[in-house]
Amino acid sequence: MTLNLNSILKKLLILVLMVAVLILAKGFLMPMVIGGILATLFLPFCNWMQRIGLGRILAIFISLLALLLVFGAIIAMLSWKISELFNDYDLLKNQSIKTFNEIQTYFFEHFGITLEKQSEIFKSEKPSLSGLMQLTVGSLKYILTNIILVLAYFFFLLYSRAHIKQFFLKLTKDKQHEEMEQILKSTTQVSQQYLLGLAKMIACLWILYSIGFSLLGVKNAVFFAILCGLLEIIPFIGNITGTTITVLITALHGGNISLILGIVVTYATVQFIQGWILEPLILGPQVKINPLFTIIALIVGDWIWGIPGILLAIPIAAMVKIVCDHIEPLKPYGFLIGDLVIDKRGKNKLQKFLYKFQLFRKLS
Repeated sequence: MTLNLNSILKKLLILVLMVAVLILAKGFLMPMVIGGILATLFLPFCNWMQRIGLGRILAIFISLLALLLVFGAIIAMLSWKISELFNDYDLLKNQSIKTFNEIQTYFFEHFGITLEKQSEIFKSEKPSLSGLMQLTVGSLKYILTNIILVLAYFFFLLYSRAHIKQFFLKLTKDKQHEEMEQILKSTTQVSQQYLLGLAKMIACLWILYSIGFSLLGVKNAVFFAILCGLLEIIPFIGNITGTTITVLITALHGGNISLILGIVVTYATVQFIQGWILEPLILGPQVKINPLFTIIALIVGDWIWGIPGILLAIPIAAMVKIVCDHIEPLKPYGFLIGDLVIDKRGKNKLQKFLYKFQLFRKLS
């Protein structure tokens, strides 16, 4: 078999151009993609309200209010727990100063850097107050603008969904309309399944971490459980980050080695339950992407769009997989992105049980 060099170069050129467009058009595309994914999540709710007799605009407006209520509830819950955390501000401040002094002493004893020299280095690296204010104002303006754009895209994409569907159908021949409708339906469903599954997963992690941290006697256990659960939106990295923050703040509170080891054991136990029980039952096989391309998607998402790119990487990769699975020349790429093929004969008893349980759920 011979590979056509021109074909490979054309595909690489298209890939490079797509990445360049994503980077250059970040300010335009990012809010639209976020609004579009959130719109697919509320699409069944919006359709249901229209079926029971509500007008289109009223149904979309109620969906928008529901979206704001969900995010408002999460922010309120975090704010409440963070305020509890700041009740121990003096203790954390004293522990931080003590740890900082110990680090300074270590550098002096092992590297010969005097305390005065360290203070000079720290002051030279500390940003000015005016610079911090400008950065804060700029960040708030950027966040507020993008929130307004996301909400606007959310509203108008739901309002224009039938028109957009007709546009995609007009791009294809009459005999391909059925296949295009299937692609659109599957892409929407995989986005809904991922987001709803992720919400259920986060709720389960809140419960598991809350139980584990409370039994250990971790201070502000519920807050750290919420934090670890919310960071699940960033696969692999999120839970590790949340657990690391929990360990550090527990250490600053004066936690002993057994408590810190207990937090690590709790994290490992929750990860085992999540990977072997929750993910197969909640997320299902449709949104499964193999670990290699999960990491690649996260790295590329961070490189192109930063933190929003990390959050959007997995649902976008799942949508790309669906599109590839329905277009004949792209099917090998869909297979490459998809979950690893494992011989069922090699599954252990737990995997076999979960596999049979999923089949039973589908049949019922």
